[in-house]
Amino acid sequence: MDRAAIYGNVRSAGKGNLGIPFLLLLVLGMVTLPMPPFLLDTLFTFNIALSIVVLLVCVYAMRPLDFAVFPTILLITTLMRLALNVASTRIVLLHGHEGGDAAGKVIEAFGEVVIGGNYVVGLVVFLILVIINFVVVTKGAGRISEVSARFTLDAMPGKQMAIDADLNAGLISQDDAKLRRQEVTQEADFYGSMDGASKFVRGDAVAGILILVINILGGLGIGMMQHDLSFDLAARYYSLLTIGDGLVAQIPSLLLSTAAAIMVTRVNSSQDMGKQVISQLFGSPKALAVAAGILFIMGSLPGMPHVAFLSLAIAAGVGAYFIQQRNVAAEAQAAEEAPQQPKPSEADQDIKELDWDDVMPVDMIGLEVGYRLIPMVDKLQGGQLLSRIKGVRKKLSQDLGFLVPSVHIRDNLDLMPGAYRITLMGVSVGESEVYPDRELAINPGQVFGALKGIEVKDPAFGLDAVWIEQSQKEQAQTLGYTVVDAGTVVATHLNQILQAHSHELMGHDEVQKLLDLLAKTSPKLVEELIPGRLSVSTLLKVLQNLLMEQVPVRDFRTITEALAEAVARTQDPQGLTAAVRISLSRMIVQNIVGSDDDLPVITLDPQLEQLLLGSVQQGESGDGLVIEPTMAERLQSSLADVAQQQEIAGRASILLVAAPIRPLLAKFVRYGENQISVLSYQEIPENKRVTIIATVGGQGQAGV
Repeated sequence: MDRAAIYGNVRSAGKGNLGIPFLLLLVLGMVTLPMPPFLLDTLFTFNIALSIVVLLVCVYAMRPLDFAVFPTILLITTLMRLALNVASTRIVLLHGHEGGDAAGKVIEAFGEVVIGGNYVVGLVVFLILVIINFVVVTKGAGRISEVSARFTLDAMPGKQMAIDADLNAGLISQDDAKLRRQEVTQEADFYGSMDGASKFVRGDAVAGILILVINILGGLGIGMMQHDLSFDLAARYYSLLTIGDGLVAQIPSLLLSTAAAIMVTRVNSSQDMGKQVISQLFGSPKALAVAAGILFIMGSLPGMPHVAFLSLAIAAGVGAYFIQQRNVAAEAQAAEEAPQQPKPSEADQDIKELDWDDVMPVDMIGLEVGYRLIPMVDKLQGGQLLSRIKGVRKKLSQDLGFLVPSVHIRDNLDLMPGAYRITLMGVSVGESEVYPDRELAINPGQVFGALKGIEVKDPAFGLDAVWIEQSQKEQAQTLGYTVVDAGTVVATHLNQILQAHSHELMGHDEVQKLLDLLAKTSPKLVEELIPGRLSVSTLLKVLQNLLMEQVPVRDFRTITEALAEAVARTQDPQGLTAAVRISLSRMIVQNIVGSDDDLPVITLDPQLEQLLLGSVQQGESGDGLVIEPTMAERLQSSLADVAQQQEIAGRASILLVAAPIRPLLAKFVRYGENQISVLSYQEIPENKRVTIIATVGGQGQAGV
């Protein structure tokens, strides 16, 4: 090990790594080794001073988490106090026969001065302190700690959802969200620790009573049998020392119990407790004025102590008067500092209270969940849905070529407990119901048995599925089912919807971001094309056309180069889209059939194709493709039959048509919900071998 590492270890040890072992040795030493009275006085004084400091820190703390180490300090001080009790008990029993100062000056002072040397009075005072500590303060603080811990833990999922919702909405940054999550976790840990720490003080009070009884009985026995003291003298010596020892221990215990009660009963505020009490207790003069009146009436009654009651009545009345004058002065100063504005009439007061902040924009992508699905989005409860949605966004963004907007998640009590709803621009585009405590067994098309459960349709692909118990998972996989959990079902459904509506997620901001990124590598290309030759709106329409037909825009440079060449011929978005598709032909075909050199295609009957070409030429004025309804129905049926045969054979369905009718036939096929890709002759790469596997005729027949 080098010198720097050695020095680092020495510095870390010096900075407090040895503090806990040293404290442990100190406690063990006080329990096992005899201590001189002077050292015992020092430790008792330190214990009282530490209790006062802890109480004042609790009073001046702005919020409970500002003193989050309080439960640990409570444990340490309790252990130290019990160790001091053991050490003082040893000295009292060994040297109590020598007199009042045998156990040190502190115990003697509490035994002689505080209780006047009367052990009966001392015993009564000690018992009163124990009752106050054990029955009143500690019991109340323990109950509040228990309830606070329970409510804090119950509120954690809602707080986590609120943080995630603010983060998804862009109201806070990642660092702010991380900080708020840490505060939520620390708050739960603090109140959970306080729930247990309150038991330390309560146990300390019980131990104080037992130690008192043991010391008195043991001292009487030792004094009378070993040191030949009389009963009165032994009772006087050992009782005063024992009661003094008990009072020295109970006063710090009462201070710490009070500190714990203050800590769990206060609320978060920007003021310390003293300012809160003054501002809230004496903020209104009415309470003091009424109290002054009551005290004056009570002091005027015959037989009552007139001086005490009347003097307090006068003091309360004077206080109420000064508070009233202070409030009036503060209101006058606030009125002077406020800008002079015309007083609105009652008719337009409601209108002027409104602001643009009251008009909330709709979420681009939203996910609403029922209350039973809240644990799925809470990481503290093991929910994995947030991370899966993040993975869906990342994968889609990489595949499509632009950043998919964040998903705003919120709970919706109007939904069924296990239901969820996916929205785009505030409009529902998909919803279903899941069972968080079950698994979804999806039938991929061929299984070897049936399962017992809740039969449904897979929301993402519409396949037959069954919600089964988690214990049936292995059985379902053995029978050939695909088994996924509820979080995967929601994430997959969201992925399918976002992919199908990806063109709606592309906007002007996304286009401008793509242009800014391209300008870093190809500044001349962007400068020449935008905005001189092509507007951002037209570019957006071209990109949306590509995404609508599941063509990613990852290769943005090729897209812009193709547009720079084609923009001189046409400004029509459909024509520009066709030019871009030709430049992206290799990527389009690869996404359909992979790296296979053979390209199996479906073609139209030549007569039908000529008919459609003539219809397009006649509809150039704006009518578009016109197909007779019966012919359209037969064509859809024929395409569906061929697509089904290709799917059974495990091959993609590609319809190859002339370029002028490709966009309109692509829309026609998309309306029919057939999984068919429509390509033009110009979009076939040169390295692909085209094989015509079927020809669709106008009569609804597919010929090979």
